[in-house]
Amino acid sequence: MVAATPQIEADQRLLQFKTYEDYLDSLTTSQDICNLQSVAVARTLAELGYRSSAETLSRASFQRRLGAVLDYLYPTFKAYELSSEGIKVHDPLQQALALRERPNRIGVVATIIFVRYYTPTGFEVSGYIDYAHRLKLENWKPFFKSGKKFWPRNTDLGYCHWRSGKCISNGSLNYKVVIDPEKGLTFQNRFDRKVVCADPAANPGIGTTRIRINTDMYEHIVLYDHVVRRKV
Repeated sequence: MVAATPQIEADQRLLQFKTYEDYLDSLTTSQDICNLQSVAVARTLAELGYRSSAETLSRASFQRRLGAVLDYLYPTFKAYELSSEGIKVHDPLQQALALRERPNRIGVVATIIFVRYYTPTGFEVSGYIDYAHRLKLENWKPFFKSGKKFWPRNTDLGYCHWRSGKCISNGSLNYKVVIDPEKGLTFQNRFDRKVVCADPAANPGIGTTRIRINTDMYEHIVLYDHVVRRKV
C-alpha cells in the first residue's frame, strides 16, 4: 500500500476528473471558449499554464499523481505471492512443486510430500510434509532459486529418524493423522474429510493421486495430490 503523504492528500482533488481533458476544462472559463471559439485551443492554453496561477500538470504528471491517489485509496490486494514465480527451475522436484504451488496456496489441492534421505553419517530419515502448511510457515524461494533443500521436521505430519527410533506424527493445517488398523498410516483432510492412504501398495484414496518424482536432491520423493472437494 502507498503511504499517505501531504502530496497524496492534496492530490485527492484530482479524483473529480475522469480524464486529463476534464482537468484542463476546469482551468478554463466559458469566456475563454467564447473568445477563442475552440475548446481545443482553450485546453492548449490551459496546459501551457496561461489559465492558472498555480502549477498546471502535464498529462504524464496528472496520470502519475492520480494513480498514486488511487493506489492509496484502493490498494491492490494480493492474497499470496508465489515463491516460484519468475524463476526458471530445472530439477524435476522443483518443477513438480512449482506446478503445485498455486493450487496449494489457494486450497484447491492439498499435497503431501513424502521424503526420504540419508544423513552424512548414513542414517535414514523420512517424513510426510503438508506442503500448503509449510508454504505458509517459511520462505520457499531459496528452494526454487538455488536448490536449497527442505527437510522433514518433528513438527510435520510424520517424522522418523531410524537411528534414534524417533517416530512422531502431528496434525497440520490441512490434515489430521489417523492410524487405521488395516490401512496403517493415513491422513484425513480437514475440509472434505477424505482420507489419504500412505501405503504405497494401496489405493491412495478418493480424489488423491500418487506420483514418485525422480530427483537427484533426495533418495526418495513421493507426492500425494489430494483435490479438495468444497461444499457448495
